[in-house]
Amino acid sequence: MSLPAEFALIARHFRPLAGEGALGLADDAAVLDIPAGRRLVIAADAMVEGVHYLPGDPPATVGRKLLRVNLSDLAAMGAAPLGYLMTTSFARGIAEDWIAGFVQGLAEDQRAFGIAALGGDTTATPGPTCLSLTILGTAAPGAVLMRAGARADDEVWVSGTIGDGALGLRVLRGEVPGDAEGHLVRRYRLPEPRLALGQAIAGLAHAGLDVSDGLVQDLGHLCRAAGCGAEIEAGAVPLSAAARAALDADPALLPVLLAGGDDYELLFAAAAADRAAVEARAAAAGVAVTRIGRFVAGAAEVAVRGADGRPLALPRGGWSHF
Repeated sequence: MSLPAEFALIARHFRPLAGEGALGLADDAAVLDIPAGRRLVIAADAMVEGVHYLPGDPPATVGRKLLRVNLSDLAAMGAAPLGYLMTTSFARGIAEDWIAGFVQGLAEDQRAFGIAALGGDTTATPGPTCLSLTILGTAAPGAVLMRAGARADDEVWVSGTIGDGALGLRVLRGEVPGDAEGHLVRRYRLPEPRLALGQAIAGLAHAGLDVSDGLVQDLGHLCRAAGCGAEIEAGAVPLSAAARAALDADPALLPVLLAGGDDYELLFAAAAADRAAVEARAAAAGVAVTRIGRFVAGAAEVAVRGADGRPLALPRGGWSHF
């Protein structure tokens, strides 16, 4: 007796992704042990065709981005990856080659990040394709990095560079000049989860999250959780050479860089007295970090200051799903 189409597709494409505890994707649930002395950390993110990725994006990069944005959530909590569950609702009629490419991308990043699938569900939808991943990780007790905890006079730090992802999307849409195979587009399609950095600063940083919805908006989340405000210097925000060139050519792109989202860098608070320790741990993790401002007493608002020290007005704070 042949397998029903759904189970045949799972066996053909998804079973090779299964790791220990997944039971070959043949049971109703996975069974796994949590390492002794560790706490379980769980996060979930979804990606919808036409919302979180473009219909023309290579399927392998869609699979890799789905895994990476969830790994970024673990990084933001100072956690190490353990495994993941995935639900795929493919648009009816999708080419099997697309699914094979999507799985190939997942397999590539599973090897890169030392993680495997534990289970999930596969179904069809009239469209668009909807992809959801729930990731499991572990962290040391007392070293989980959370949004609440920033204090007035803490310094605001960010990893990597800001604005590349937002500019990459605009390159693909033809709104900003650029190479469709260049740095900006790659950063849009393949964010870098800062797992080593998140684990390195856990227990040192007072609060943190990953920048997914825009630097200013996500900094506002830290402010609201702490009950204080923040001031950042626009000129201190780290930019890649490609983003700097785009901004020099069109200064009106500054709000896109500060509020566009899709950065997946870590944004965190640390005491000024711990500056050297932050820099040392970041260096050991192999990730550049930059101080861009400080938290201040007062209302939970973010002020972005220009070179003259005066606040800059931004037309929008960041990305919203609604």
